Amino acid sequence: MKKVFFVCLCMMAVTLAGAQNIYMTKTGKISFNSRAKSPEKVEADNNEVSSVFNTQSGDMVFAVLVKSFHFVSALMEEHFNENYVESNKYPKSTFKGKVVNLSAVNFLKDGVYPVNVEGDLTFHGVTRQVKPTGSLTVKGGKIVAVSKFQMNLKEFNVSIPSLVADKISKEIDIIVECNYELKK
Repeated sequence: MKKVFFVCLCMMAVTLAGAQNIYMTKTGKISFNSRAKSPEKVEADNNEVSSVFNTQSGDMVFAVLVKSFHFVSALMEEHFNENYVESNKYPKSTFKGKVVNLSAVNFLKDGVYPVNVEGDLTFHGVTRQVKPTGSLTVKGGKIVAVSKFQMNLKEFNVSIPSLVADKISKEIDIIVECNYELKK
């Protein structure tokens, strides 16, 4: 399934023009945490994020297998997959968007550049437009993209049972980090 998923992502990348401008990763990281006041930390990491970034057009595509989020507690991971995000029914999450202030980034000069991104985030079968901010770090021919934004669970039809509602925030902090390398 993961191979098929990555092949589909690569096919999407083919639609992005100019191979010398295409950067990719299969090991991007997305983390999330709930800021609710709870003795248990509700947080997870996914280190298997596939992404393609076109430095000429600013187009960005992300693909995430939802079951690849891992928690400290196996029980918490099971509840996440079965009860909240229904990962068998909605196995992947995607983002298709664009860096809208691409002219502010000099890909020929090492540095950290603030960026604004706009696009469609699909999660739990729902697609919403999001506008996260972040940064692109250019160093030694590689690019690191970092963003932190909030996601409202209700907007993506994720229901939290009242029994645990005080342990999980209605808005979840999402942290994205991708180390891109030039596609060869």
